[in-house]
Amino acid sequence: MPRYKYDAKTKALVEITTEHKAKRTNSDRTLWNDTHYDGARTTDGKDIGSRKKHRQYMKDNNLTTSDDYTNEWKAAAKEREHYKANGGTVTKDDIRRAIHQLESQNNGK
Repeated sequence: MPRYKYDAKTKALVEITTEHKAKRTNSDRTLWNDTHYDGARTTDGKDIGSRKKHRQYMKDNNLTTSDDYTNEWKAAAKEREHYKANGGTVTKDDIRRAIHQLESQNNGK
């Protein structure tokens, strides 16, 4: 579908190009492949310069990434909220009362 713009000098509509594709560059490769692995090495010097090598290194050394725990963190957050909502928390006032009670018990002896 053609597009038009108004030309003030000629006072007419002028058709502008219908397709414009940006030239691709080498840096565009990072958008859709694993070039961020290029030259990657572990702290002990092993090459993990590809996704496959990285996965194998993680498996061999019983390691994982933080995104493996996303669901567990969500579940733990729900448990904490449930714990807090049902009186499971200790507030500063609770601590103050306990200290005051202990001090008053010790003063009486």
